[in-house]
Amino acid sequence: MLMQPPPFTSTLAPRAGDAARVEAFIPTPCVQNHAASLLELPDGTLLATWFGGTQEGVPDISVHLSRLAPGAARWSDAVRLSDDPTRSEQNPLPWLAPDGALWLLWTAQLGGNQDTAIIRRRISRDGGLSWGPVEVLFDTPGLFIRAPIVVARDGAWLLPVWRCTKPAQGPWTGDLDTSSVMVSEDAGATWAEHPVPGSLGAVHMAILDTGADYVAFFRSRRADFVQVSRSADGRAWSAPAPLHLPNNNSSVAAARLASGHIALVYNHSSREDATGRRLSLYDDIGGEDDAPRVTEGAFWGAPRAPITLALSDDGGRSFPHRRNLEEGDGFCMTNNSQDKLNREFSYPAIIQARDGRLHLAFTFWRQSIKHVTLHEEWAL
Repeated sequence: MLMQPPPFTSTLAPRAGDAARVEAFIPTPCVQNHAASLLELPDGTLLATWFGGTQEGVPDISVHLSRLAPGAARWSDAVRLSDDPTRSEQNPLPWLAPDGALWLLWTAQLGGNQDTAIIRRRISRDGGLSWGPVEVLFDTPGLFIRAPIVVARDGAWLLPVWRCTKPAQGPWTGDLDTSSVMVSEDAGATWAEHPVPGSLGAVHMAILDTGADYVAFFRSRRADFVQVSRSADGRAWSAPAPLHLPNNNSSVAAARLASGHIALVYNHSSREDATGRRLSLYDDIGGEDDAPRVTEGAFWGAPRAPITLALSDDGGRSFPHRRNLEEGDGFCMTNNSQDKLNREFSYPAIIQARDGRLHLAFTFWRQSIKHVTLHEEWAL
């Protein structure tokens, strides 16, 4: 029997049986919605961005934005901020620069070929009410982003990226992806790439300043464990090593909280929980190259559920406090949203607002973006 989708109600309300948790779905006109990010503006307005259209990899996929004003009970209707009819525009990241400018970064690829992705940018000077022209920030094909820029203690800007490398034969599969940090010491005018050693298969790097050092958490293409790396300066990194938390080749998100704890949101599952294996991420839309094939590197199809909030009190070395945000079978053997076949909870974002509350957003069955707000104590 097929599971039925929930009512995607857009008004914030306590969760039934869990009054400490308030939640709503962000309004969207799109069939498919994925890869949310969150940002709080200085006036307390929350911004959510994500990509939406019919299906990831299809050229009608565009960047969308919604706002939650202070005290509001409902997110605003979505506004589309990109519209390239030739490329799938994905993984939007809003970021507030030190000078107050609001940056929006995203990727733009041809079909399901992530090795063709470039990184684009728009800038707003009024908190996202209006936007400047679309610009190309990085035109090197295959460069991808997921986590926002971090301002280092010395003032440098650190943008984690990964390179989607195509094999000698056949299409992009994810097998050869590696991570780097793009570093700017002149407020984004120029950038220097600092590769992360030993990062084959470790992507979606999310950087945090712990106060003692810098730590980064990675998604694993091998669908085994969350990977972790450390740095003294944000430029030279240790080789990623497995953390004790599983990973299913899906995105993770992290935040350092006012308490000093590190919050990590991820899927507590791995390839060990899989009942099948996909040929590739884009196997249900086809591509320009030879038919994709199963390889020994990237593993696609491990369930994307549950989605879990974990807390660390030792700088991200262990996460003894864990609580599931959503539970289900996490079926992701297809990205199809038109026929409502996908049932994943994935691609989380997490921030702590100035009032101390945590705000999370994540993909719900690739049909909607769910927003949840709660206090840190909820997971303790």
